[in-house]
Amino acid sequence: MAALPVFRWRLAPDGYATRRQLRARGLRPGGQQVAAQLERPRRRRPPLVAHLYRVDLAVPVRPMTPGRWRAHAAMMRARRTCPSCRRDAGYVIPASLGICVPCAYPDEQRTA
Repeated sequence: MAALPVFRWRLAPDGYATRRQLRARGLRPGGQQVAAQLERPRRRRPPLVAHLYRVDLAVPVRPMTPGRWRAHAAMMRARRTCPSCRRDAGYVIPASLGICVPCAYPDEQRTA
């Protein structure tokens, strides 16, 4: 296997893009392998690495279908529903708590 070309941070040639840059253009890698790497040096730590993909091999992003929108809405509803009181909290339940804030701190809610 040939080694990937490595470019310094912000010095990649035209025709390469990260996943985020592809997404901003409405594209996705589409199964292609990583074509190159960007490396950002850091002091006393390993460099930050970003994978680059070829823009000419990228394909358009798949459109959201009604079924995918329904699945996304159900997923977000599940993230907002408290498993303890079964109410929609109106925000994504923090993973650190696992339940909504009123259920996690019931004494503090009564005094306020």
